[in-house]
Amino acid sequence: MQPCDPKGRFHRGGSRMVKKREVTTLYGALCIKHPEPYYGKLIGNIKTFAHGINGTAYAIDESTIFIKSFSYDGMGPDAYFWIGNSPRPSPEGIIVPYPEEYIGRDPPVLRAYNNTDVILRLPGAKRIRDIRWLSVWCRRFTVDFGEVFIPPNLEVPKPRVLPEFKRLAHGLRSDNISILDAKTFYIPNLHYDGAGPDAYFWVGNGSEPTPYGIKVPNEVGSLDVLRGYQGEDIEIQLPGSLTVYDVDWLAIWCVRYRHNFGHVMIPKDLDVPPALGQTKISTSTTPKSAGPTSCREFLDKRLQVKWEIIGDSIEIQLSAKMREDQYVAFGLSGAEGRAQMVGGDVTVAFYDSDSRTFKAVDYYMSHTAQCDGKSGVCPDERIGGRNDVTIISGKRNNGVTTIKYRRLLQTNEAQNDKPIPSRGEVSVIAAFGPLNSRKEANAHSITDKTKEDIRIDFSLLNDNDCSVSLVDLADTSGPKPWPAATLIAENTLHAKIGPTGGKRGYEAITQFPSWGIAWYINDLLIPEITVERGQTYTFVVEGGNDKTNPSRYHPFYISDSPEGGFGQKSPEERARQQVYAGVDYDSENNPYPTAAGRYCEYVHRTIDMSTDTETFQEYFKTLNLECEEGVPAYLNWTVPESAPNVLYYQCYTHNNLGWKINVVDPGYNSQHNAKDNANYLHSNTHYKLNLILLTITVSSYLLIRYKNF
Repeated sequence: MQPCDPKGRFHRGGSRMVKKREVTTLYGALCIKHPEPYYGKLIGNIKTFAHGINGTAYAIDESTIFIKSFSYDGMGPDAYFWIGNSPRPSPEGIIVPYPEEYIGRDPPVLRAYNNTDVILRLPGAKRIRDIRWLSVWCRRFTVDFGEVFIPPNLEVPKPRVLPEFKRLAHGLRSDNISILDAKTFYIPNLHYDGAGPDAYFWVGNGSEPTPYGIKVPNEVGSLDVLRGYQGEDIEIQLPGSLTVYDVDWLAIWCVRYRHNFGHVMIPKDLDVPPALGQTKISTSTTPKSAGPTSCREFLDKRLQVKWEIIGDSIEIQLSAKMREDQYVAFGLSGAEGRAQMVGGDVTVAFYDSDSRTFKAVDYYMSHTAQCDGKSGVCPDERIGGRNDVTIISGKRNNGVTTIKYRRLLQTNEAQNDKPIPSRGEVSVIAAFGPLNSRKEANAHSITDKTKEDIRIDFSLLNDNDCSVSLVDLADTSGPKPWPAATLIAENTLHAKIGPTGGKRGYEAITQFPSWGIAWYINDLLIPEITVERGQTYTFVVEGGNDKTNPSRYHPFYISDSPEGGFGQKSPEERARQQVYAGVDYDSENNPYPTAAGRYCEYVHRTIDMSTDTETFQEYFKTLNLECEEGVPAYLNWTVPESAPNVLYYQCYTHNNLGWKINVVDPGYNSQHNAKDNANYLHSNTHYKLNLILLTITVSSYLLIRYKNF
């Protein structure tokens, strides 16, 4: 052994990253180089007795064996991979199925192999420490064709458990992260609001994340900007030939704004399983199979229904472009040959934002009224039946909710359930609607239900007319921007941090890119503030004062720059900004911010709901205010008489967090208030005059009736 760099690191060469080729493991101050390629801990060469058996066995991890260059002529009539704990291979063993996936009840007999790499997963929760040998064994003739013995006290590579993501920004958190093998990270219970405009999984070298890193594909192998996660369990794999031995940290990083939302350090004393393809990428919402190939579109292509009959059950997947507070319903019509709600048997599927779970509920509709516990549009369980629907998976992404569930074709609940025919067409219905306070289906609009007779033969395998991507459909229409907020005649202004509101908020208002957070002034997202020259205003600033955490350090200042970020600018760039408040200079003429108070941030309760909320007021209700201990900073600003008509409140350390300050002449605000009061008095006087005239008219009418009487 000799002292060496414990990792195959990236070394900066210009803008390129150059990787060393050795992979090493650190022991104390010394490190042992794993040979490349690395197959795990050597078990030994397979001893040959018959049929050309050959190969070298390695322990990948506690329950997986890799055989390099396995050969066998395939002539044994009943041969299998065979393991046991007797002193030598014997009939007292068990089969290790290979291939791992097969059709039928019994594993297939071994076929011929010629220098084939084989991965064996030990069955029945067996571990390598539980066995003494691996053999190619013929059961019919109880013959050992070849064998290898497990060395005693073999130390096999093991996955490594790391801490959770460091929580720095955008609601990022997780449970403890695991390195499953040299390329695979398992991230359980991942939460991230998805509001970062250019965020990715990111790896690199050094004591903390930097811009000199590499993007890591997400759990589905995509390098798209990261979506929001709400407690999902995911696995990600390092790209190309990169391994965990080559990097020091894993982060979620915003490339555009060079910002670390949170990271975990990778220790130097790793000895994890090699990445030989034994780890299969999966997520908490990953389908277990390729899934159904039949698909129909409903309700202006906003709903896609996929199905597959499996035995005496049917699996149905609903994908709908809808808000988080809505449900989608699909099932059998109450009458054959037409779309009828009464008598219908449907499944109502939705995301429950309170419990943060996806649900699929069996409903029966005795009439069109809301359920009263006895009749109406009711869950079967509320009217004495049972929920015959079992949810399989659910996810929500880019305004699209996808829920997969299972039910029996024939439930044997005659009163509330209709049988789904295993062959032949049947009339179906679908609808969207809002959820009520009980998380039950509420009345839908006339445009959000099927009106024509639609028939499906659920036995068909390729009945597919789905022509659009619901995500693309959502992107094409685009959310309607929220109107810009304004603050006039407010002398005390509270500045906190909050999310940008996606495509409805900061970017739509300013036409500038955002990096996921912005200033909230008096609980409004980047309002335009109107101030008068000569007047004094107090800004109560809670944007963070911890310089060691850039994600939570946002001093407040006022300048003529629509971009801001004075502290990160070069001297030449600073010279092009005129600062009006919030910045001072030390004895060496270095600038420093003067308005940095404790950190208060409006955070998403779940994920970013800006796409699904029509108004900022609705969106604001989806946020929670979280404040660190400490006190605010106070910035008192008297507006100079020479101030230009437009200034900007900004963040000292980052670009694009604030917006406009409209500067007006003295008396404007009082005139504005007077105009508002005049409008109020005018409308109030007009109302009173109308009321008097109405009173006179009614009195005259009554007097005439009285005289006639």
